[in-house]
Amino acid sequence: MSKLFSQENREAFSNPLNLNNPITVQVLGICSALAVTSQLKPAIVMGLSVTAITAFSNVIISLIRKTIPNRIRIIVQLVVVAALVTIVSQILKAYVYDVSVQLSVYVGLIITNCILMGRLEAFAMQNGPWPSFLDGIGNGLGYALILVLVGFVRELLGFGTLLGFQVVPQCVYDWGYVNNGMMTMPAMSLIIVGCIIWAHRSINKEEK
Repeated sequence: MSKLFSQENREAFSNPLNLNNPITVQVLGICSALAVTSQLKPAIVMGLSVTAITAFSNVIISLIRKTIPNRIRIIVQLVVVAALVTIVSQILKAYVYDVSVQLSVYVGLIITNCILMGRLEAFAMQNGPWPSFLDGIGNGLGYALILVLVGFVRELLGFGTLLGFQVVPQCVYDWGYVNNGMMTMPAMSLIIVGCIIWAHRSINKEEK
């Protein structure tokens, strides 16, 4: 049990949540952060989808890493990821069809997500299944955290809602408040991500 939750394993899980966050530190996965964060619900679903795919693809590649010929390792990784993306896509269509429509092609494009492919190549190919699983969960949740923050700000200020529920009282609109239409545009997500990166690096500057 102590080996399962050793300091090394804990760091594999926790570092991507803060000090080695894939978006704020490595600046990876920006495209989907811009594309699916106009509202909170698709941001949450996308984040959880990437987390599940990253975790399980890490485990699978870790289990078979010693049997994969070096010259075709990228192809094998892509096949594993493509199979998991297809499964996740079908699950989304079956249970949250409206969100899957909002996410459109971006679920399929998870296969090219540089966070996911990077963890397979840099971590899963060199480590066992359990550390690889923790690394996948950590990086997926670190990615999802930024998506949720961006989606929260954009939906609240752009629509006055959260998860589709009105949170800005009607009396506020009666007093003259107007939703910020700029927040619904992809360019604003880039600005918000930039602000999050700046804040994160400023807070963690000394610790790094």
